[in-house]
Amino acid sequence: MTWMMLALVSAALLGVYDLAKKLAARENAVPMVLFASACVGVGIWGPLLLSQRLLGEAFPIDFLMVQPLSWTDHAMLFAKSVLVGASWTLALFALKHLPLSIAAPIRSTSPVWTIAIAIAALGERPSSVQWMGIAIVIVSFWIFSTIGRSEGIRFTTDRWVGCMLVATLLGAFSSIYDKFLLQKGGYSPATVQAWFTLYMLPVMTPLAIHWARQRRLIAESGTDERPVASKFEFRAAVWCISPLLLAADLVYFTALANPEAMVSVVSTLRRCSVVVALVLGASRLGEVNLRRKGFCVAGILFGAALILSGK
Repeated sequence: MTWMMLALVSAALLGVYDLAKKLAARENAVPMVLFASACVGVGIWGPLLLSQRLLGEAFPIDFLMVQPLSWTDHAMLFAKSVLVGASWTLALFALKHLPLSIAAPIRSTSPVWTIAIAIAALGERPSSVQWMGIAIVIVSFWIFSTIGRSEGIRFTTDRWVGCMLVATLLGAFSSIYDKFLLQKGGYSPATVQAWFTLYMLPVMTPLAIHWARQRRLIAESGTDERPVASKFEFRAAVWCISPLLLAADLVYFTALANPEAMVSVVSTLRRCSVVVALVLGASRLGEVNLRRKGFCVAGILFGAALILSGK
């Protein structure tokens, strides 16, 4: 399977992952959703790492083998966890308050920022066709802002839109960092994912502790003036977040580890997950204005196709 096909498989998994996040965060405490999701991730990779330590080269799954690392290597992977942790926190708070059919397309503009950073930091130079694709994506995003305004969401002043935009920008930086780790750093996809997943737990713990302290203070005061959304309910969707993301990321890391892979192309294809999110938002969440949003999604995909085909 080529690295471009792997990117599309990752996109499909990300679309379902977006739905799981939305269902988990809706009227729920975001810090605890993130913490619980991190715990599930550790529950998956922890036993795998322990098995590798015990079995050594006899470990039967080659593509899940994790390389030995120095302290410097661990620091570099911890930095990725901090970067992604900040992006996830902002994105999930935004996703909690925005319709999925608005939040997912905002997130889908990540390739535009990735390409901009790649131009500045990596010396990449998109062709004229790719520039046209970038322009179409940006215009489609602007049209989305007008649709959001009809739903009471003002893109220029809504703080949750702002949170999603910052999360998207951090995600773009993460994509560039992924390329560095996997291509120039020489880390295997399993190594990046395993330690990134384990380090997400300490990254997410402080926010969960702060939430728990706030809830305890409310309980001790005898009054609960906070909305129901500040309470935490461990739903089935919480169990699904980490497995879906781990599968999507492992496929994505495998694609990006290919020396021929271009981060701008992989990132663009991966954000086609917005199509899955739009369909699921219609069928499971009863969201509105889907025909107009679908037109914008078509624009985003057409722009993505131009970026992909440009030479």
